[in-house]
Amino acid sequence: MQINLNPSWQTILSEEIEKPYFLELIELVDQEYQNSVCFPPKELIFSALNTCSFENVKVVIIGQDPYHGDGEANGLCFSVNDAVRIPPSLRNIFREINTDLDSIFMPTSGNLEFWAKQGILLLNATLTVRKDKPNSHKHLKWNLFTDAVIQKISEEKENIVFMLWGSFAQKKGAKIDRNKHLVLESGHPSPMSANQGKWFGNKHFSQANIYLKSNKLEPIYWII
Repeated sequence: MQINLNPSWQTILSEEIEKPYFLELIELVDQEYQNSVCFPPKELIFSALNTCSFENVKVVIIGQDPYHGDGEANGLCFSVNDAVRIPPSLRNIFREINTDLDSIFMPTSGNLEFWAKQGILLLNATLTVRKDKPNSHKHLKWNLFTDAVIQKISEEKENIVFMLWGSFAQKKGAKIDRNKHLVLESGHPSPMSANQGKWFGNKHFSQANIYLKSNKLEPIYWII
């Protein structure tokens, strides 16, 4: 399988993508796509990195793995393709944005590409999945690769906002340097967590913009 990465990531991850585990990973992923229906489409596996270059990263949101239904996953965590019904977790994200920013945001699409293009890295821990089988590629070594991505950002950039929603993402971000970056943590936006009072009211979106502006960085336009 050919690896087509944004040139900035190709440079920053040049050593990582030559490591034996990564070469083995890509071979196994290729086999999975040959033998099973997998998502996202091959050409979108690295969309999170290709839509948001290393230089442009201002915010990192960490998800678990891609949506596993037909036509849903587009390579960006929490995001779905246009014309796909907005998933419950993303609907709760939009609801929190409305409350936090005192806005009326009624999106008709759950495609978050407009976030990625502003400098939000929408990174799943595992970049691929089998159809109708959540976490089916958890056994592959995507975690090593995405850990390396997070570590590179933490080490080589400053004043990044990391949004860690739920225990999985919080464990994933354990090595982030909190002296250099803002780490925002809350429950997951899934209905189960949100209905237990662990999501709504976290005000992560306004906090992110306050932090970015305080460091002379352009705020994120969460609402389009």
